[in-house]
Amino acid sequence: MAAIFDIEDVIPHRGTMLLVDRVIDWSDDAVTVELRVPAESPFHVEDGVPAWVGVEYMAQAVACWAGCQARLQDLPPPIGFLLGTRRYECSVPVFASGSLLRVEARRELMGDNGLGVFACRILAGDDRGREIATANVSVFEPPDALAYMESES
Repeated sequence: MAAIFDIEDVIPHRGTMLLVDRVIDWSDDAVTVELRVPAESPFHVEDGVPAWVGVEYMAQAVACWAGCQARLQDLPPPIGFLLGTRRYECSVPVFASGSLLRVEARRELMGDNGLGVFACRILAGDDRGREIATANVSVFEPPDALAYMESES
């Protein structure tokens, strides 16, 4: 079994923009993270967090996967970019405050150029593990993210 790292050791997000709580499991090709939908968040609406935030939950799961891979090489978590999603489908309009969610991301493709595609899904964290959302998430992890951002400005 792979070592389970603390969340802040594998993802560069901090403060209110750190939306996932912990890594449950990860491998060369996949990661599973967990979160409890907070009642206090920058995205909170009347009953919880809008379903569209699920895309960011998925992107942060992918970031955790990349961070776990980096930690194996004693490197800090890399900075990556969410390029987009395809076929995001969600069966709920809002993730209810206090609900437990499990987010899974499985690598479908990761090129030497830093472009990747992950098949993702969000499951209810209860005993039933009902699938709530699915999507394909496209990401980009440049070799030197800071230099890349400076060159694009």
